[in-house]
Amino acid sequence: MPKTTVVGVPLGAPVALPMSRADERQFYVRMAYVCALVAIAGFIPTYWAPVASQTFSGAPILHVHGLLFSAWPVLFITQARLAVARRFEHHRAIGFAGISLATAMFFAGVAVVIHSLDVGSSGGYEPQSRAFAIVPLSIVVSFTCLVASAMANVRRPDVHMRLMLAASITILPPAIARILFLLLAPEGMAAPGQGEPPTVAFALGPSFLANGLLLIAMIRDWRKRGSVHSAYVTAGVFLVVVQIARIPFSASPTWHAITSWLLHIGG
Repeated sequence: MPKTTVVGVPLGAPVALPMSRADERQFYVRMAYVCALVAIAGFIPTYWAPVASQTFSGAPILHVHGLLFSAWPVLFITQARLAVARRFEHHRAIGFAGISLATAMFFAGVAVVIHSLDVGSSGGYEPQSRAFAIVPLSIVVSFTCLVASAMANVRRPDVHMRLMLAASITILPPAIARILFLLLAPEGMAAPGQGEPPTVAFALGPSFLANGLLLIAMIRDWRKRGSVHSAYVTAGVFLVVVQIARIPFSASPTWHAITSWLLHIGG
């Protein structure tokens, strides 16, 4: 007979995760795939397909931005699956690559904001471009803050994985805006990134739809744990405050000074 431990498990046999922990990790894999599907649905018809057909005419920084932001969902899925497989040494190693990727995404995001300001100003839409620039800039800053917070809590898996999910949800509004454009825009309307920029208030729709994914995670927490984890609450309040506050702030002298500084850098 095989030797057993005091709890009757054969020595050398794999120890199963508690169902609650295993189920929780599987949930993040599913959510990672949902985030990736949203990004794919938004950017394949409006970016990747035109690139493949050589009909996309954009600055090189847009391609850098597209590659980096497309790499994030792949990394998020990989990390979630590694956690399920309990391959934590690989999870930690790739985590360092994730820090580098998030840093590159921040600088690429700022560069695209500067490029959009320059294009909008040259096209006769300087006031609208200045105001709307707060939307992509606030998205990339919020994403960076959440990733940094997740990394600071890497030894607290319950906090870390929730903040990573919140960060991944934060960058989905541009993809959702493109999905809405494809489904609802009247024929002949300029695609996102072309023509006159939308109002800052318009961005609330895609942002709140993205927040719905975070709400799903909160509801699951409440059902499974009996309460919503404080990491979700903090991230959710942070995102909603930023999304609403950018409307009045975009018209402030402070924001005008910031965009003037960005245009000076880009010039």
